[in-house]
Amino acid sequence: MTNIVGRVREALRGDQRVDPELLVERLEAVRRFLRAVDGQVPDARLVAAHTVVERAGTRLALSGDHTVVALAGATGSGKSSLFNALARLDLSPVGVRRPTTGVAHACVWGPLGGASRLLDWIGVLPRHRFVRESALDGDDETSLHGLVLLDLPDFDSVQRSHRLEVDRLLGLVDLVVWVVDPQKYADRVIHTSYLREFHRHRDVTVVVLNQADRLPPAELPRVLDDLRRLLDADGLEGVPLLSTVAVDPAGLDGLRRALERTVAERQAALRRLAGDVDAVVAELEPLVEVEPAGTGPDDGSARELTRALAGAAGVPSVAEAVEGAYRHRAGGTTGWPLVKGWRKLRPDPLRRLHLPGGDAHAPAESLVAATSVPDPTAAQRSALNLAIRAVGDRSGADLPAPWPTAVTAAARSRLGDLPDALDRAVAATDLGMDRRPAWWRVVGALQWLVTIAALGGLGWLLLGYGLRALGLPALEYPRVGEAPLPTVLLLGGLLAGLLVAALTRPVVRWAARRARQRAEKRLTISVGTVGEEYVLVPVRAVLGRYAQAREALGEAARR
Repeated sequence: MTNIVGRVREALRGDQRVDPELLVERLEAVRRFLRAVDGQVPDARLVAAHTVVERAGTRLALSGDHTVVALAGATGSGKSSLFNALARLDLSPVGVRRPTTGVAHACVWGPLGGASRLLDWIGVLPRHRFVRESALDGDDETSLHGLVLLDLPDFDSVQRSHRLEVDRLLGLVDLVVWVVDPQKYADRVIHTSYLREFHRHRDVTVVVLNQADRLPPAELPRVLDDLRRLLDADGLEGVPLLSTVAVDPAGLDGLRRALERTVAERQAALRRLAGDVDAVVAELEPLVEVEPAGTGPDDGSARELTRALAGAAGVPSVAEAVEGAYRHRAGGTTGWPLVKGWRKLRPDPLRRLHLPGGDAHAPAESLVAATSVPDPTAAQRSALNLAIRAVGDRSGADLPAPWPTAVTAAARSRLGDLPDALDRAVAATDLGMDRRPAWWRVVGALQWLVTIAALGGLGWLLLGYGLRALGLPALEYPRVGEAPLPTVLLLGGLLAGLLVAALTRPVVRWAARRARQRAEKRLTISVGTVGEEYVLVPVRAVLGRYAQAREALGEAARR
């Protein structure tokens, strides 16, 4: 977008009319730009844009039938004499002392009523307003109806308040007639501080070499040529350059015709505002000159962020607790009933962390939001900070200043809320530990069956022993081969229980690892969602505002 405004302006400047509707659209585009960059770009860099939008809206609303023309010049240039000569009245004080003109004077051609609000906005006091409403000495002034001519204070005044007033008024008028004299037409102040600054307002700039009668006729063309050279160096190529003689009515014909043409076109205000928009767009262009590489952080940065968040949230510790809880609970269900009671003396790992599934018998609504997951270590906190900074740095690396800083700040904007958000995410994650697998119950039933068989065999043997001790007839045990059935039941039940436990243990370990992987995956997704909401979404919002600002400024650059 670099230099687009300048090239388009050069191609379409001159007699090209400014479309009011297009100008309003451009101003609205600048407003959208300002809304998009609000809070992202320092206010100091947006002052000119806000000023132009406010001034343009007010100027367009006030009057489209009046053209405000200012006579600006240094002390002794004769602009007040020129003002009086054009008005054909002695309206503005003329003298040689400095300063002569301390306040702006205005002359309105036509009824004053329509121009009053415009002059109120410009800041010309009522006692310094004059009207040319009818013919004077037989001269017809109707061709200038709608002209509001201002005589500004001297821009080189020794009083600073006068210079400030000139600068203020130059930002409000529609067309500026710069009045120079043969002695000081090359003065550095007017060229470097004023004319050069108006290079984007060439369509509404006129330069007048006043007091041309003080030059010998042969010298006038040479002085005009030299002044044209200086204007070209100021970037004011093609700006009308006229010579005037305030004391001779014929010496004002060229300037009067230029003013009549300007008033008839009713384009000066629109061209001035269009130039203001051009200047603002050129000033704002460096803020959005780079085409964004994407709409958000890259996948690598997002993955690194998720890993860092998982570490800070204690996902490895929770996953380890899930594995331990699985083994603990599986052992409590599938273990040998004669020894599994000892497991109840060991706390459930998930219950210690106050995590969902920590108590298989607790209702879901009784789960607490705050967990007892260990706080992140210094290394984990450092890794998280680095990951968040990497998201901001990589996302805004290619953008012009100050956007990289804004993107990084957005990435870190909710850093203080992350610990609680991660804890809630871990607490709300379904770890898959609320349901007992069916095979646990099958193995548990089998363990109880062989245990009952062993206890039955033991009881049978004890009964026989008791009868013999009491001298009662001994029991005849059924036999399985050579072994009594009670002994077979006792020993077989014990051995079967141990065998089932031994065969089940590797299956439990394998299933516990699967449960850990499943829980770790779910937890990673949960903390990734936190990273999306608290880090990535703010970054994407800033990048989106950058794209909106770039698009809006592109529309504002149209002519």
